[in-house]
Amino acid sequence: MPFDALPEAAFGFFLIFTRIGTMIMIMPAFGDTSISPRIRLSVALAISLVLYALIGDVLPSIPAGTLAIGAMLIGEAIIGIFVGGAARLVITALHVAGSVIAFQSGLAAAQSFDPSQGTQSALMASFLTVLGVTLIFVSDLHHLLIAAMHDSYTLFPIGGDKSVGDFAAMATNTVASSFNLGVRLAAPFLVYGIVFNVGLGVIARLMPQLPVFFVALPINVFMGFVILMFVLSTTMMWFLGYFEQQMTLFTR
Repeated sequence: MPFDALPEAAFGFFLIFTRIGTMIMIMPAFGDTSISPRIRLSVALAISLVLYALIGDVLPSIPAGTLAIGAMLIGEAIIGIFVGGAARLVITALHVAGSVIAFQSGLAAAQSFDPSQGTQSALMASFLTVLGVTLIFVSDLHHLLIAAMHDSYTLFPIGGDKSVGDFAAMATNTVASSFNLGVRLAAPFLVYGIVFNVGLGVIARLMPQLPVFFVALPINVFMGFVILMFVLSTTMMWFLGYFEQQMTLFTR
């Protein structure tokens, strides 16, 4: 490579790294706080290097002004936030489902650190999100995340128009569909919670002297685990299908 082409190469690589690094920072699994920053940086640099070899011929040249360079870098970061954030929003379906399950089974007070959300969450929500991320890697669906990084340059070319309205509409639809899926995943527990609490109300009216709370709490927790044992595999398969469908939107 001639020395006069080095600035162009460095600029092109930094453009790719800006988008990919932002995606890696936000995407599930890759961007979890439990992952070392050095590992995330190494993964971002490695993927950026591979993508530079694949799409280096279509990268734009260095703009004339500093403001134009900054605007181009900001645009790449916005696209990275959008694609990575969409993948992160898909994982929130499991967080919603786990929170609903925890409330219905009497385990809402049990809190643990959720690496996907980066905060304290209900124990059941943390369990489902960690299990979901694990199954994504086991079933090789994380390849869709890497494919989305590459195909994002087809959907959102460097220097192309950024439709903020389309971004906002797709983000809204992703949030709505993820919440909808989370509630549907927890539907068996919602039905069980309604039936169980109505039954407790009837028993409390028939036997006022019975300490319903102390009798019902261990039964509620036990039945919650029993229902989870029967529906967990179906729940996770449903989520994996939804994750694959959503990530396919960003691939060709």
